[in-house]
Amino acid sequence: MAEAAATQGWQAELQLGFEQRSTKTVLAARQQRGPLAVQRPFYPEGEVCHAYILHPPGGVVGGDQLQMRFQVAPHAHALLTTPGATKFYRSAGMQAQQHQYFHVTQGCLEWLPQENIFFPGANTALHSTIHLDATAQYIGWEIHCLGLPTIGEQFTHGKTLFKTAVYRDGKPLLLDRLLIAGEADLHTAAGLRGQPVMATLYATPATPALLEAVRPHCQNMAEGSAGVTLFNGVLVVRYLGNSTAQAHRLFRHLWQIIRPLVTGRSATPPRIWNT
Repeated sequence: MAEAAATQGWQAELQLGFEQRSTKTVLAARQQRGPLAVQRPFYPEGEVCHAYILHPPGGVVGGDQLQMRFQVAPHAHALLTTPGATKFYRSAGMQAQQHQYFHVTQGCLEWLPQENIFFPGANTALHSTIHLDATAQYIGWEIHCLGLPTIGEQFTHGKTLFKTAVYRDGKPLLLDRLLIAGEADLHTAAGLRGQPVMATLYATPATPALLEAVRPHCQNMAEGSAGVTLFNGVLVVRYLGNSTAQAHRLFRHLWQIIRPLVTGRSATPPRIWNT
C-alpha cells in the first residue's frame, strides 16, 4: 500500500452522515478509506454538531485523490472545519485532486475550513459540488494562497483549477470556475491582479436584506479588496489580497452577521479557532 501511494499517490475517501436525534445532531454514519479522518464531534452550542476533518499526511502531492462526501439529514445541523491549512506541494507532473460533495436535505451545513496553500509548481484541481433541497441552508468558504508570499515565493509555475457548483432541487444556482496556469494568470485583470490570496464565501438562502447587511463590511478595507453580490438566492463574497489572516478575519466577521440571518442561530466559533 505504501509503495502504491509513493508511485500513484494516496487514494482517500471520507463519507459522513449527520442526523438529528433527540435534542442534537449526531454523526450517524462514517466511512473512510486512506488518509482522511474526522475527530470526535464537539457540542459547544448544544444541538449543533461541530466536527474537524483531518488529513494526517499534512500535505497533498501529485497523484493524490481526496474525496469527501457529507450528507445532512432533515433538521440536522453540522459545522465542519479543519485544524490547519492544507498544503498542495510541487508536482513532477501528476495532478492532485480534491473533490467535495455535499448533500443537505431540510437541514444545515457549514463548511468553514482553514486555507489551502499551493506551492510553486503544484498541479491541482479542487471541485466542490453542493446539492440542496428546497429548504436546506448552506454557508461555506474557501481561502486559497498561491505561492508562499511570507517568504517571497510566487506561484510562477504550476496549475490550479477551482470549480464550485451549487444546486437547489437539482437546478443550478451558481457555477463557478477559475483556472490559474502559471504567472501570467496572476497578473491579469481577469485573474488575481498580482495578489496571491483569493477567497470566496457562499451563503444560501440569502435575501437583499442580507446583502445590504454585509456590503458595508466589504468596503473601504485598509488592505486587500472585497466585494459581495446576490445571485439566484446565493450570497457571494469575494476577497483578493496578500494575507490569509486578513481573509480569515473578514470571513469570520461576516459569518457572525450572516449566520443568524441564514440559520436563525447566533455565531458560536469552533473551539479550534482559538488555538
